[in-house]
Amino acid sequence: MTAPLFDTVPGFDQPIAVLKHCHDKIRKQLSTLQNLLVHLLQQGNTTEAQQAAKAVLQYFDKAAHLHHDDEEQDLMPMLQATAIGDDAALLQTLVPEILADHQRMDAAWATLRPELDTIAAGTGKQLSAHGVRDYVAAYQAHMAKEESQLAPMAKRLFSAQQMAQLGTAMQRRRGIAPEVAEAPDAAALLAAMRTDYAHSSLSESDVLADPIAQFQKWFGEAVNAQVGEPNAMSLATVTPDGKPSSRIVLIKQFDERGFTWYTNYDSDKGQQLAHNPHAALLFFWRELERQVRIEGTVVKTTAAESDEYFNVRPLLSRLSAIASQQSAPISDRATLEANYAAVAAAVGEEAHPPRPEHWGGYRLQPERIEFWQGRRSRFHDRIVFTRDAEGQWNMQRLQP
Repeated sequence: MTAPLFDTVPGFDQPIAVLKHCHDKIRKQLSTLQNLLVHLLQQGNTTEAQQAAKAVLQYFDKAAHLHHDDEEQDLMPMLQATAIGDDAALLQTLVPEILADHQRMDAAWATLRPELDTIAAGTGKQLSAHGVRDYVAAYQAHMAKEESQLAPMAKRLFSAQQMAQLGTAMQRRRGIAPEVAEAPDAAALLAAMRTDYAHSSLSESDVLADPIAQFQKWFGEAVNAQVGEPNAMSLATVTPDGKPSSRIVLIKQFDERGFTWYTNYDSDKGQQLAHNPHAALLFFWRELERQVRIEGTVVKTTAAESDEYFNVRPLLSRLSAIASQQSAPISDRATLEANYAAVAAAVGEEAHPPRPEHWGGYRLQPERIEFWQGRRSRFHDRIVFTRDAEGQWNMQRLQP
């Protein structure tokens, strides 16, 4: 058998393989870091040492952070939205561990980086043996955990569509997403677009008496069907001059009290809700040909609830919440990045920055919940629940 002339690199159509390839490159850089430590002790800061320090700096300053973002912003949220049963239970423990690992490694890197800067510049020759040892050990244990638990779960649970979604997100993060060809004669194509729904039906006997329980049933089915971001919902509010305004947010909790999400209280939606607390939510699960429309009154969650959720968010997301005055104008991206950098510097190595008062949760207390099931020839099933003055739910079928 002839050995290949070069190592093949997986494409983004195999995103889990790309993540593993990133681990391989991390291991090579960790080896370089360990070799640099020995080299400095034996030969001092030579040109070779400076080149090694530059290579390590270049990788862990940029590529490693992209890899962590792949996991924090795409891989793990997609797994959490898909996993059920034992897999979901494992993620409840595993995801916080991985996020904590990232924070520990960021803190360890912050200690090593100034030393590597001086070595790369040719002015220093000290590299903390303790710091290198801890950084390498932390990364090796972290990668072993992901390769033995996280990656196999993703391979087992993700559909081809989800793998493509993950790969595309990773490409975009690196600025190499493929161009999407412009559709010819878009107006004609739009007019001709028509999908006939035939997936399921919805009768009065199918629907649970409690609409929250029915939502939980449908949400579970959306997760099991591997719907892309089943927790994404459109939130519609009203401006002070009576104009509608909508955007996509992510639900973080639902129960008999209502449907909860978190955001900046000073944002446009926050100011609109302060003026008019009436709002509407919309879930659309295309793969199941289903919609759920929810209308009601919005209240803020308690400070304790907001603190609890804020503290389990990834550190970088918490810093973003602190740094951004959401919806407020800003001159350019550079100023936005500078604001973030200032917050990150002020927080330093603190793993638990306090939740800012302007950030927290909202809960929509439902008064009307409609379950919509697509049917053939646009003859859809619509079952609506409305809450009466005594707080009891009444069910009724609506014509399509």
